[in-house]
Parts: sequence; C-alpha cells; structure tokens
Amino acid sequence: MTRHLLTVAVVLSSLASVEARADAESDKLREALRSATAQTRSLEDQRSALQAKVADAEREKAALTSQIAAAKAQVKEVEKTHREAVDEFNQRLEDRNQTLEKWKGAYEEAATVARTKDGERAKFEGEATAYKASTKSCVAKNTQLMKVGRELLRRYEGVSFGDIAVINEPLIGARRVEVQNILQDYDDKLLEQKAIQ
Repeated sequence: MTRHLLTVAVVLSSLASVEARADAESDKLREALRSATAQTRSLEDQRSALQAKVADAEREKAALTSQIAAAKAQVKEVEKTHREAVDEFNQRLEDRNQTLEKWKGAYEEAATVARTKDGERAKFEGEATAYKASTKSCVAKNTQLMKVGRELLRRYEGVSFGDIAVINEPLIGARRVEVQNILQDYDDKLLEQKAIQ
C-alpha cells in the first residue's frame, strides 16, 4: 500500500506539477492573448488612423487634381491670350512697317521735289541777280542815253537855216565833215549805251 500511496503521491505530485505547468502555460497563453489583443487593437487604431490619412490624402489628391485641371485650363487660356497678343503685336508691327515705308516713299518724293525746287530757286536767284545787274546797267545806260538825247536836242535846237546851208554847201564841205564827225561821236555814244543781253 505504501507503494500505492507512493504511486498516488507521485501521480499527484506529477499532476500538481502538470497542473502548475498548465497554469503557467495558461498564464503565458493568457498573457500572449492579452498582448496579441492589445497589439490587434493598436494595429486597428493605426489602421483607422492610416485609413483616415488615406482618405485625407485622397481628398487632397482630388482637390489638387481639380486645381491642376483648373491651372491647365488657365495655362491654355493664357497661351491663347499670349498667341493673340503676339499676333496683334506682329500685325501692328507690320502696319507700322507699311506706314513707315509709305512715309519713306513720301519723304523721298518730297526730298526730290525739294531738291528740284532748290535747284530751280538757285537758278531763279542767279537769273534774278543777273536781271538786277542787267537792270542796273540798263538804268545807268538809259541815264546816259537821256543825257546824249538831251545834248542832241540842244544842239538840234541851236541849228539855224544858215548852219544847214553851210552843211549842205557842196564846194568846201568843211562844215559837213565837222557835222559828220559830231554825228559819228553821237552814234558812238549811243552804241556805248546799247543794252547787251
């Protein structure tokens, strides 16, 4: 019986030891379960936080996508406006160039007319100067002709019938030579006063 008891005691002690081990294992498993549950909760919380972040990122992405689309539309509008402004500028530049060419042509024509007129003016000034000198000369010669003409008249007024008879006297003709010399002198004086063009 003692053997039996001993066996029972050994079995009981084994059982106690197994139970103690089972309790320790159970405690370990409970602790592992608690730890796993805490980790699961923590991971669930992290997953919820990450899902919230993903949702925020998706909303931000959608907002940025719409901003990008709006910016692209704005860029297209700006490019269109820029092209139109460049085209308008180029057209204005072309119009200005055409106007400038017209002004250049008009200027050249005006310059040609001015040169022609300047040449004509110089020619007319030369002619006017020559006419002034000629007129001055003619006036001076006219004055001399008037003197010669008055002198001739005075001499003619002083001629008497006797002087005419002596001049026409055919025999001696001395007076006739004297009168011809006087007439020749007057003819020379008249020729000296002749206006030359």
